[in-house]
Amino acid sequence: MLQRLNVATTGRRFLHWRRAIAEKNASINAFVYITPKTKNEQTNAGAKNLRGLGVAIKDNICTVDAPTTCSSKMLQEFQSPFDATVVKLLREQGADILGKTNCDEFGMGSLNINSVHGPVINPLSFLDGVDGVSRSAGGSSGGSAAAVAAGMCFAALGTDTGGSVRLPASYCGVVGLKPSYGLLSRWGVVSFADSLDCVGVFAANVQDTRRVFDALNVHDPKDPTSVPEEIRRQAAADSQARMDSWSGDKRSLRGLRIGVPQEYFPAELSPFVRQRVKDVISELKSIGATVIPVSLPSTSYALSAYYVIASAEASSNMARYDGVEYGFQVRSPPEADHSTASRVYAYTRTRGFGEEVQKRVLLGTYALTADAFDNYFLQAQKVRQLVKDDFNRSFLGVDVLIHASAIRTAPPLGEDGGLSTYVQDVLTVPASLAGVPAMSVPAGVERDGWPVGVSIVGQWGSERVLMRVGSAVTGVFTE
Repeated sequence: MLQRLNVATTGRRFLHWRRAIAEKNASINAFVYITPKTKNEQTNAGAKNLRGLGVAIKDNICTVDAPTTCSSKMLQEFQSPFDATVVKLLREQGADILGKTNCDEFGMGSLNINSVHGPVINPLSFLDGVDGVSRSAGGSSGGSAAAVAAGMCFAALGTDTGGSVRLPASYCGVVGLKPSYGLLSRWGVVSFADSLDCVGVFAANVQDTRRVFDALNVHDPKDPTSVPEEIRRQAAADSQARMDSWSGDKRSLRGLRIGVPQEYFPAELSPFVRQRVKDVISELKSIGATVIPVSLPSTSYALSAYYVIASAEASSNMARYDGVEYGFQVRSPPEADHSTASRVYAYTRTRGFGEEVQKRVLLGTYALTADAFDNYFLQAQKVRQLVKDDFNRSFLGVDVLIHASAIRTAPPLGEDGGLSTYVQDVLTVPASLAGVPAMSVPAGVERDGWPVGVSIVGQWGSERVLMRVGSAVTGVFTE
């Protein structure tokens, strides 16, 4: 058991990750800050589930011993005086915080190219057997996914607002879990869209993902959205009862009901990815699962609703960065217009925020105006409820849903996707709008060697069910 390893053994593991960072990070750009060894190399006495294991933290999660820039010029000098609750819990369980990972600015992006630190390069770009093209690690938590895929850490934390854990996990061939909304504390996490943001976990396999998730799955009184312990216990009991009704053989899924949503095979879905999903479903069926076609009719409206809601909440959250109370400040030249405070703020914000953040702030601000509120924001909230209703109705007859995590494998860096970059989230945003858990697991590779991810979606609080099914999926493709 790892928690019984002696100090010398855990020290060697720690140095292994340090060496990997030193050797690989210059090419991958996964880490934007590496914590000094002296701040992490401590003897953690007693049995701790994560003792000596190296964990990377996304750059929008506060750490007391490393800057938290959100990959933005606006926060380039911000040093948090406290740890986020999830970081505090990791330290209490003996984890070594290796550093902060690159991300899209304030979590806004799907390819990890909107960063003041530069883009993240998918580490699989450097492996033999792939096409040799430098590809995206996905976003917005691309640095965390790349760090795990490159063996630079045991696990990593990211955040998922509309797919920012699941997309990078799929592109990098690792496991990525977006938990149920309200399970993992958001205290100390820089907000993008409060009703959607979730802290997520990356690891090389489902077992390691569960290990980190279990360490973080506690109520936090400092987070008003954190779910009480009694509800967590009830959800865990319900999940266990559901799994107990399946076959007693751990290799069998007899009794599991898998829903296959017909709307999750859009025209944009790569033919190979489409076939891979069908292969996964066939394999699960062969070990006892029952496959049931389901319909989530509101899916076609989910992406538009997501961008309205997320941008509206982002515009509100970004308003605090005015260069006076919070954030980077630029001294405007004497000839600039200083007639109003808003013009002074605008000068700073135009230079502190990147182009993508500015776009979303403008979109969100417009959606909240009196003229647009009823036609956009209110309608988007109605669609959100319809999406939730679709999931609730489906879970009356199935235990989990399975679909592709992304419409394609990792796209090449520099590819001018235009509006197509926003379509990357089309398969992931529905679960975010509904607040239900979703986990991307590796399901083999395409002909060119790039990994394909499959997502498993469950009822609120059913993370254990997802992990059981996820282990079965990964087992099929690693045997």
